[in-house]
Amino acid sequence: MSSTLPSDPYELLGVARDADDTTIKKAFRKLARELHPDVNSHDPDAEEKFKKAAEAYEILSDPQRRATFDRYGHEGLRSGGQAPNFDGFGNISDLFDAFFGGAFGGGGGGRGGPRQGEDIAIAAHVDLDQAYRGAKVEVSFEAVDRCEHCHGNGAEPGTPIETCDKCGGQGILQAVTRSPFGQVVRQVACDKCGGDGKIPQTPCETCDGRGLVVGHRQLEVEIPAGIADGQRIRLSGRGHVGEHGAPAGDLYVVVQVDMGDRFLRDNDDLVTVGDLAAPLAALGTTLTIAHPDGDVEVEVPAGTQPGTVLTVKSKGMPMLRRQGRFGDLRVVANVIIPRRLNAQQREALQAFTDTIAPEQLRAGDESMVGKLRRLFGK
Repeated sequence: MSSTLPSDPYELLGVARDADDTTIKKAFRKLARELHPDVNSHDPDAEEKFKKAAEAYEILSDPQRRATFDRYGHEGLRSGGQAPNFDGFGNISDLFDAFFGGAFGGGGGGRGGPRQGEDIAIAAHVDLDQAYRGAKVEVSFEAVDRCEHCHGNGAEPGTPIETCDKCGGQGILQAVTRSPFGQVVRQVACDKCGGDGKIPQTPCETCDGRGLVVGHRQLEVEIPAGIADGQRIRLSGRGHVGEHGAPAGDLYVVVQVDMGDRFLRDNDDLVTVGDLAAPLAALGTTLTIAHPDGDVEVEVPAGTQPGTVLTVKSKGMPMLRRQGRFGDLRVVANVIIPRRLNAQQREALQAFTDTIAPEQLRAGDESMVGKLRRLFGK
């Protein structure tokens, strides 16, 4: 989204001028969540964008304001004293809470209460042989962990934890905020104890009273046989530790498979090219293909044409979640015309050419147009 939003509320929310209330509300909620700092922290203009989106929603959700705007535009709203005013809100979180009645994302607890740890995504690199057989791979990453010095309570060991005198141990306060729809009473996390209800008399020196630290983890991940490039492995509870005893997030391992230069993968099939000289294609031969499971012998029938696909059943990749099943190995015949023939070879080839009958040069019943379509993949 660009830093400059359109001033027209219909255009800003992306709705038609005859949109009903349900469509307008749905469009605003979607846009507002996109603009929230939790998912848009890279954009310093996120708060201003949210205010503009809220202003557009206020106009279109109020029949009188909407009618005034439709007839006279923003000038009509200003002259009639109907212009939105969000100066009473301190920040985007206040605005968001006023419209949605709670913390972003619909999760339980305030900002300082129990909150599940965030998920982590990392990459694991394997080669074709590892993806074929399965493997155990070491990964390392940074993650939020419980502070072992204070055991997660935020207090220096041996020092007391006191009840917060501002919220009386409740962890929440009542806040009254002026909104375009009147006064909004909402609960917010206590700014003194952070929503915990308790305050360490002497904050932990290691974690500065948070109870959490950022640490380095190493983990062995089991890569299943047959995994494809870009597929994810989910390890439940291995993400960032949650706050105030909440569950940890999950760890997602995105597997990146280096196929090398021998094979391409098509679903569960392995596809490769088999080079063979033209005389061998005419006579028939056996190709040896280096395969993750050992060399595979591929029978080439006499008269094989360039581009012919030779299939070996069950020599492709293992199928995930279908134990004992495999894709196929497809070998594309790359018929090579010999170069730099010596005199003896030229004489022998000429003698052979003189014996070829026209009907021996027909490549089946495929038409010339059919050959071109196959060549260009049409």
